[in-house]
Amino acid sequence: MSRQHTEVHWEGGRLGATRRGRRGAEEGLQKALEHLLAESRKIVPLREGTLERSGRVVRDGLEGGVTYDTVYAKRQHEELTWKHLPGRSAKYLEIPLNRDREVLLRLMQVSLRRWLRG
Repeated sequence: MSRQHTEVHWEGGRLGATRRGRRGAEEGLQKALEHLLAESRKIVPLREGTLERSGRVVRDGLEGGVTYDTVYAKRQHEELTWKHLPGRSAKYLEIPLNRDREVLLRLMQVSLRRWLRG
C-alpha cells in the first residue's frame, strides 16, 4: 500500500527537556498537524469521499505527520494531469503546507510562549 504523508519534525533543544516544555511543544505540533489536515481535506480529490475520510494526524512525541491511507493516495497527490472537481487538487498536502507555513509555525509557538512566560 502506498500512502501519502507529510512529516513535521521539531528539535526543541532544552525546551523539550522539561516535562512542561515538552508537553507544550507536543500540543503545538498537534494543533499544527490538525490544521494541516483540515486544510488539506478542503482540496483533496473527491469522488466518493474515501480518500478524504482516510486522512488523519499521527504523532509520537515531537514527531508527527498527516497521512492519507488509501492505495491511491500518493498517485492522487502527485498526478498533475488528472482532472478534479472544482476546488479539488493534486498536491493536496503540499499546497496547504506551503501556503500556511506561517500559520503552522504560530500554532506550534502558542503553547511554548505560555510556558516561557510562566
